[in-house]
Amino acid sequence: LKLFRRKRLISSTAWYPYAKRFADNALALAERNIPCPVVIGLYRIPGAKRDAVRYKPLEGQTLRQLIRSGADTPGLRERLGRFVARLHDAGIYFRSLHLGNIVLTPGGAFGLIDIADLRAGTRPLPRNRRQRNLQHLCRDEQDRAWLCLDGDTTFDQAYRSQDEEMKRR
Repeated sequence: LKLFRRKRLISSTAWYPYAKRFADNALALAERNIPCPVVIGLYRIPGAKRDAVRYKPLEGQTLRQLIRSGADTPGLRERLGRFVARLHDAGIYFRSLHLGNIVLTPGGAFGLIDIADLRAGTRPLPRNRRQRNLQHLCRDEQDRAWLCLDGDTTFDQAYRSQDEEMKRR
C-alpha cells in the first residue's frame, strides 16, 4: 500500500490524485510491455486526507542495489542504455528516472517502480525531452559515476544505437 498526500491546497492532485496517476501509469507501461507494479485497488482516505494505491510490487532488485552490492553484471550498462532509449521511443518521460527506480527482474528484464510522476505520450519523446530525462538519470553522483565509469561510453553508445535503430523502423 502506498499513501499519497496533497502537498498544496490548490493543486492538480485535487482532480487527478497521485494514486490515480500511479494506476494510470502502471496501465500505460503494461500496454507497452514494460514491467511495473500491478495495481490491485485505489482508495480515498478522507480522515487522513490521503489517497492510496494497493499494488503487487515488481519483483527484483533496483540497479542501485545491485551496483552497491557489487553484483554489477557484464553488459548491464549497454542493456540499460537500450532500455532507456526504448522508454523514450515509447513516449515515456519519467521525471524520477534514476537507478533506484529501475528494477532488474528475476527474468532479466528492466522495469520501473515509483511511477506516479511518469508521463506516457503517444509519440516518441523529442530530443530536448530526452536530454532533460537523461539529466535526471545522471543527477545522483554515484549513479553518474557508474554510468560513466572511467570514461566508459557504453551506456551512451547503446542509447544512441537503439535510438537510431528505432528511427529506421
